[in-house]
Amino acid sequence: MFRFLKLRFFKTVLTSQYMARSGRYKVKFRRRLEGKTNYYKRREMVKSGKPRLVVRKSNRRIITHIVIAKPEGDVTLAYAASDDLRGFGWRGSLKSTPAAYLTGLIIGYKALMKGIEYAIIDIGLHRPIKGSKLFAVLKGAIDAGLEVPHSEEVLPSEDRIKGEHIANYAKILKNDNPELYQKRFSEYLRNGLDPEELPKHFEEVRERIAKFFEKMLEKTKVQVKS
Repeated sequence: MFRFLKLRFFKTVLTSQYMARSGRYKVKFRRRLEGKTNYYKRREMVKSGKPRLVVRKSNRRIITHIVIAKPEGDVTLAYAASDDLRGFGWRGSLKSTPAAYLTGLIIGYKALMKGIEYAIIDIGLHRPIKGSKLFAVLKGAIDAGLEVPHSEEVLPSEDRIKGEHIANYAKILKNDNPELYQKRFSEYLRNGLDPEELPKHFEEVRERIAKFFEKMLEKTKVQVKS
């Protein structure tokens, strides 16, 4: 019995070694094995020769880049993360749908300031779910004036972008479970924001961002003309 088990294990090891060395088996690139890069999608985007609006999300924040491909590797022309929203007075969550939209608004304006008016979206290995935070970023970039090919049906609704769903949930939870309300919305409350007032706060920050970058764009145009 012992010899039989040992023989079976040895056979498995030989088979895996054979597969790794044979021409019929191709070892995947490290970043693909780690679940970080889809090389087929990346190759198709690089072949297009267009700047990429790279959108990534973590458990804490939203991260965006405007990237162009060079022979030596990707070059980042503009960068924005939801952390930047604090500088515009944002007191809400940095990983919510409203925060994603506002981050997209910033990266869209930054792209225009770099003379980039067109880009294709790159969501990496994230699943393309309709109305998700990834497409909230896309909506923000488009509203800033950046042209990005897309289908209208993937974009989140205006109510969702403004955080109406969050405000409604906070209102219900506050009445039904005050303890859970305090826990779920601790970040908002710590920053002095009533989550039920999120849509109003969103509009204020959106206007603040737009005014700031519109002024910056005007200065850029004047400098180019002179």
